[in-house]
Amino acid sequence: MDKFAQMRSVDPTRTPAGYIGGKRNLAKRITALIETIPHTTYAEAFVGMGGIFLKRRLAPRAEVINDYSGDVANLFRILQRHYPQFMETLKFQLSGRREFDRLMASDPATLTDLERAGRFLYLQRLAFGGKVAGRSFGVDVSSSAGFNIITLAPQLDAIHQRLAGVTIENLRWQDFLTRYDRAGTLFYLDPPYWGSEDDYGKAMFGRDQFEDMASRLRGLEGRFILSINDVPEVRELFAGFDRVEAETTYSVQGGGQKARELVITG
Repeated sequence: MDKFAQMRSVDPTRTPAGYIGGKRNLAKRITALIETIPHTTYAEAFVGMGGIFLKRRLAPRAEVINDYSGDVANLFRILQRHYPQFMETLKFQLSGRREFDRLMASDPATLTDLERAGRFLYLQRLAFGGKVAGRSFGVDVSSSAGFNIITLAPQLDAIHQRLAGVTIENLRWQDFLTRYDRAGTLFYLDPPYWGSEDDYGKAMFGRDQFEDMASRLRGLEGRFILSINDVPEVRELFAGFDRVEAETTYSVQGGGQKARELVITG
């Protein structure tokens, strides 16, 4: 049997919002690599806004996405299971600094799941640079408002359809690997980068976890792809794995900053 016989074609789509650490510049390279590795289960440990998951063109029958952020997991669950109701909550929402500040000040723990998903989506679409921690209202005088339900609706509908049959988890990455590791699983990991561990919020990820990650990846039954910034500490911790260097550009105010990343496989 063809090793890719169980794969089906899926339509790539845009992510629902910006997110720090997004893979816009490396998505084609990483998704092309994913397609070369036979697997029966695709499991993504740090899905974020889906910068890789939503760009793939082939998918196995079993797909699992995960993020330790409750906001991320909740947004994808709402888009998957309560899409019509979610769109009703968004249809009167307008872009504006006052509304951004109001939602920033609200406690997501006091909101319903629908309200929490709407708050998160709104903030991420309007936050400067897709920041999660330390968000500020972003303004681009050369483009339309960041939150426009007329143009956003088709995009969210495409994501809703893409999520059909996908399992959505809200686990620590360690527990996620343990739960889904087996022969035939391909993990994709895009953790916070070395030196940027707090960019997704305090206590979400610690620098000490990189050593644990390298150890766990060495003991996997399945396969993995890891993307991370290219620094000496990372090269040392993940020594022994296959790796390729990749040049990319990080978006910064007023332009871009050249950077190097590593795509590590095993």
